[in-house]
This record gives sequence, C-alpha cells and structure tokens, in this order.
Amino acid sequence: MTARRRVTLAALTALAAALAGCAGPRIDTRYMSISQGPRVDLLVIHYTVLNFEDSLRVLTQQVVSSHYLVDVDPPTIYRLVPEDRRANHAGLSAWGRRQLLNMSSIGIEIVNPGRIQTPEGERYAPFPPQQIDAVVALVRDIVRRWGIPKERVVGHADIAPGRKQDPGPMFPWKRLADEGLAVWFDEARAAALRPPYEQQLPDLGWFQQRLAQFGYLVPLDGATGLIDSATRDVLVSFQMRFRPAKYDGEPDAETAAILAALTQP
Repeated sequence: MTARRRVTLAALTALAAALAGCAGPRIDTRYMSISQGPRVDLLVIHYTVLNFEDSLRVLTQQVVSSHYLVDVDPPTIYRLVPEDRRANHAGLSAWGRRQLLNMSSIGIEIVNPGRIQTPEGERYAPFPPQQIDAVVALVRDIVRRWGIPKERVVGHADIAPGRKQDPGPMFPWKRLADEGLAVWFDEARAAALRPPYEQQLPDLGWFQQRLAQFGYLVPLDGATGLIDSATRDVLVSFQMRFRPAKYDGEPDAETAAILAALTQP
C-alpha cells in the first residue's frame, strides 16, 4: 500500500469516526415510563393594556413575550412564539402546587386596554364579541392538541394574584365554560349553599384551604383569624373571575357559596 493510499484511508477513517460522533450515542427506546405527560399542561390568558402596535412591539422586541396575540379590528390571531418553545408571559407564578409556569404553559395575550376612564369613573374595558370568538377558537384548538384540562385554563390574575389583574372582570369566563374550555360553578348549587353562610361565615382558614384546593397559591395561616394581604389578593382574583360584579377581596357568603360549589364533592 502506498503512503498516499494509507493517508487517504486514515482520513476516511477519521471522517467516519467524526460522523459517527455527530450522530450521537445509540439509544434504546424499547421501554417507556408510565409517569409522564405533555410538557405543556396550562393555558394562561392575559390582556395587553396596550394598543395593537405597542403590544406587538413589546411582545416581539422586549424580554416579555407570549405565544399568541389576539387583535380586535379585525380579529386576528398572531403566533409570536412556537408552542414548543418557552415564552416569558407568566413571570413569578404558581398554580396547583407548581411554580414558575413559563416552562409548562402557553400564553395568549388579548389586545385590550384594561382599565379606562369613563363618565362613570374608571372601569375595565369590555372585550368585543368578535375578538372573544377568535380567543375561544384558539383556546379550543390549543387544549385539544395538548390535552389541557379545563381546570388548567386560567388567567394571569389566577397565577399571580395581586401582581396581575388580567384578563380582568370583563373577560367572559362563563362563555369559555359553556364551550367546555374552562371551569364554572353550578349556580343553582351555589344558591342553595348560600343561606347557611349568610348566618355564619366559615373562618378564614376554610377560605384559604378551599382556595388552595382550587389551585391558588395562598397562605394557610387562617388560625389568626385576620385576613392578610396575600389572601385578600387571591380572593380578589377569584371574585373577578367568578363574581365580577364585586371583587373587594372580602370573604363573604356569596364567595363562600361559589367556592364551596367548586370544591365540595
């Protein structure tokens, strides 16, 4: 064998070894663990507090991001981050005993100004029906593909009480629930449960335990009997979602009845 041929064979051998290394190790996939699930198991709904142009600039050019942005005129759904990649929409967050939810959630931002000035004072802005139609269609598609249960379709205010208020009391959670896409309470059952609570409210610990059972991160220190700011923030988020006519953070009989209807077997 000539020296030139030996050099060529050596080069080919080295190339083959390099290519084999690039291919990575051989992995045996015959076995599968039963303890697994999709990486995405939570859907979080937000509003932007900005117009479309500013919303798009912030969500594409700054640290904050979202998988989807839903405009209003005309209703248009923009995908800004692929669903299999992380978007920075949840921030400091918790739901169902899990925290820092960016890694396991999909975020939908809705173009909406949030609180606005009206002749009657400051109010939350409504969502146009055609925009909500687009949101419902998007939510339905996402939860179907990822198998996200309706219990894990939440608002930013649910996962970050006090720090966030979106999507606010004007967001039609009942509409999503009627579509089978979110949780709602049995209104007749809540009405039947309410009278005893009108006579005697449960103690603060009861509210905290039930809110935690539903999914909120809430202090469990009700033995003091004094409501703390963190619990009040959670109650505000809960009331915004399920009793949007009044969200003062007070643990009253109507709130207790709704909470009981959602959490009692």
